[in-house]
Amino acid sequence: MRKPTVGLLAVVLGGMVAQPAGAQITLSQALRQADRSAYANRAAAATASAQDARAIAPLQGVLPNVRLEAGYTRTTDPIGVFGDRLRQGIATQADFDPARLNFPAAMDNYQGSVVLEQPIFNADAWAARTAARRGADAGHASAAWTRLSTRVDVVRAYYGAVLASERAATLRAAARAAHAHLTQTEAMVRQGMVTRSDALLASVRVADIEAQLAEADGNVDTARRELAMILGMPPAELMNTSEAPSSLPSADRIRAVVEGDTAATMAPREDVRSAQLRSASARADALRARATYLPHVNSFARYDWNAPNRPYSGQRNWTVGIMASVNPFGSAAELSDIRATAGNASAAQAQADAVQAQASLEVAQTRTALSVALTRLRIAEQSVAQSTEAHRIVSRKYEGGLASIVDLLDAQSVEMNSALALSEARYRAIIADAERRRALGADPASLTALDNDDAATAATPTVGLTPASNPRAQHQP
Repeated sequence: MRKPTVGLLAVVLGGMVAQPAGAQITLSQALRQADRSAYANRAAAATASAQDARAIAPLQGVLPNVRLEAGYTRTTDPIGVFGDRLRQGIATQADFDPARLNFPAAMDNYQGSVVLEQPIFNADAWAARTAARRGADAGHASAAWTRLSTRVDVVRAYYGAVLASERAATLRAAARAAHAHLTQTEAMVRQGMVTRSDALLASVRVADIEAQLAEADGNVDTARRELAMILGMPPAELMNTSEAPSSLPSADRIRAVVEGDTAATMAPREDVRSAQLRSASARADALRARATYLPHVNSFARYDWNAPNRPYSGQRNWTVGIMASVNPFGSAAELSDIRATAGNASAAQAQADAVQAQASLEVAQTRTALSVALTRLRIAEQSVAQSTEAHRIVSRKYEGGLASIVDLLDAQSVEMNSALALSEARYRAIIADAERRRALGADPASLTALDNDDAATAATPTVGLTPASNPRAQHQP
């Protein structure tokens, strides 16, 4: 009877892993979901909206203001009573009697007014408006950078879930192969063809792979939950309705999409723009503090009604005027404000310079990281090919009685680890490119080109079983 031995094949991971019910989610769909509901994006958008609202406040010193006023008074004050009678247009010669002037009866007055206030020159208000507007623009730039960074996180979490599934499939196939080794070895021990130590070594190898598989299966669930968190949706909703692909894109496809980014140049980055706008806002705020020493010129106009029984009726009168004010001697609070805003402006400029320097550093770092990731990918491919061939040779030697079960298990282990390393290298190349694109100020969403990869299944090595014969087991019952 001929017994099977073990080898490695390049197989389709999707056909090896039992997939949950639900449609397969693509990277493009994940990115759109994150744009809508990711927690960081929602918080950044709300912060930008609040900054927009605060930018309205300085308009109080720039735009005209119209308001309606209404009031009621009852008084025995001599000046108040005489003034109300004049305003109501009911004063008579008898009102000039000294006794009535000095001891008037209580007087009711209903007043209604329309007031227009028009600022003419308030330099501090204009500077405050500029500072607030620059701050609001900085908030929108910061929100845009948050969206870009969230997309990198989505790419990392999405392909992290794919990597976890691929790793679990590789280890599951390796466990099947190791169990087959163990079964065959135990049979050969009973035949007296190998020693009990060979079976014990095979059993240890099976236990090690099963431990790795248990961890990998747990990581699949964790990775999917992490993806749901990044997307801003309940984990159960994602896991019950959608699933990530079971294998990463092929190495050739990854290279075709990412290699051009190693030589790309940096475009304007939103985080740099945000820092520059915050610096401009801080400078405008410092100008606002100094402008409080400049004259303030404002005009007004009002129309009043005064009546004994209801507002906005009776005698009408109007008043217009213009007023200028200047405070040449600032208070301690104003002096403090000037010095504090000047310090804030210097700090904001230093932060802007630091962000620009950090951006340049990230461009250089990600160029190196992506080049290294592509090199590791090429080496990992070579290692898989070499370990596969080595395993094949050891398998033939084992079948011919020239290699021990320990040699075969070692060869299998090397190929399994090479397959896992290739999965990791493909994942690292994708993530390195996503980070490279963010460093360049480009959109990582362009990695959706990896969504359609017909060659992915042909480049995904994992562990499987191949029929072979073992002369030492020919007569095994």
